[in-house]
Amino acid sequence: MARSAPTVADADSATAVVAAAVATAYESDWGRIIATLIRITGDWSLAEDSAQDAFELALQRWARDGVPRNPGAWLTTAAKNRAVDRLRRAASEASKLREIGIMNELESWAAEYDRDDEIVDDRLRLIFTCCHPALTPEARVALTLRTVAGLSTAQIARGFLLPEQAMSQRLVRAKRKIKNAGIPYRVPPAHLLGERLGGVLAVLYLLFNEGYSASSRPLASEAIRVTRALVQLMPDEPEATGLLALMLLQDSRRDARMGEDGVPLTLEEQDRGLWDRGAIDEGLSILESALRRRRPGSYQVQAAIAACQAEAATADETDWAQIVELYDQLRVIHPSPVIELSRAIAVAMLDGPEVGLALVSSLQPVLADYYLLAAARGDLLRRLGRADDAILCYRDAIALAPSEPERRFFARRIAELD
Repeated sequence: MARSAPTVADADSATAVVAAAVATAYESDWGRIIATLIRITGDWSLAEDSAQDAFELALQRWARDGVPRNPGAWLTTAAKNRAVDRLRRAASEASKLREIGIMNELESWAAEYDRDDEIVDDRLRLIFTCCHPALTPEARVALTLRTVAGLSTAQIARGFLLPEQAMSQRLVRAKRKIKNAGIPYRVPPAHLLGERLGGVLAVLYLLFNEGYSASSRPLASEAIRVTRALVQLMPDEPEATGLLALMLLQDSRRDARMGEDGVPLTLEEQDRGLWDRGAIDEGLSILESALRRRRPGSYQVQAAIAACQAEAATADETDWAQIVELYDQLRVIHPSPVIELSRAIAVAMLDGPEVGLALVSSLQPVLADYYLLAAARGDLLRRLGRADDAILCYRDAIALAPSEPERRFFARRIAELD
């Protein structure tokens, strides 16, 4: 029997499968490929260009040959080959020996793709280099998001509320600073680890949140994995341990966070049977080990708040009094308007929506453009039966919300009130 010719629908479906496979590999493998290329070549631009070429090539080759069994290994080899090609074209006689040495190391690296210990070490080197104190805080986060997480310049610019060209220049300046200042590509020596830790933890948590909020499991999982490695490197630092506990406790709710329609669900609405008990138990155990050191910090307190929520069998059993006490500690350790907002919501759960509404409303002058403030006011007004006022707040939240799923959530609230 003759086989029927492929249809346009078949081609579109195959293209979508390849695009999805490349996107998944990009999130899970970009950072590791970049980290090792930088270590071997010492050239950030070469590393990024070679990795980018590899992913572009994957779109073409995988559409023709099919998605490989091990996409990460395929991309590693492709990136290595592109780096070697670029080195050969650019090498001068004076640098031949150095380039030959680099190319030999690239060959060895591609053949040992699955050596997790080297991959983790390279990721840590990259994280600490991106978070070097010689760089501005904004540059540290932007460079890590670009180099480690593989976010586009446009995505990072939107997060900073900056034009894409301005963010591109910031990234270029950061890389130039690393090169011109001779910032070493290594994990700092023991006597410098403590003072460098805060910046690294902030970046790791930002990476986790980027993956968690976008339901991008590879990115969030990679943040957890690198944080585990950091805890192994610094086992006596309770804040690193606290951050790992916080990530695990938050990630345990991943499968319950969205409804079938892709709209976020509140803690009260989530099916707690879908929460990952293994991740919760591990997070609680890790948090306990951090707290035993009696050196409280922001991440440990946030993890303790997440633990209160994770340990409640139902939403009604949540210990809101304990959560308010923890927010009282957090506002001293790390004061910020966003923490005050979270505390106000906890107070509302404990003492009633009217008390919470007064606290939330008092934050309007400093959080006027923050969509969660409008959302919190809308929720409290809804609970008080003030439907018209709640709808106005939810409309403000829709206008300010950064993602389509969140906008749909607020639109659903408006529909319920209408």
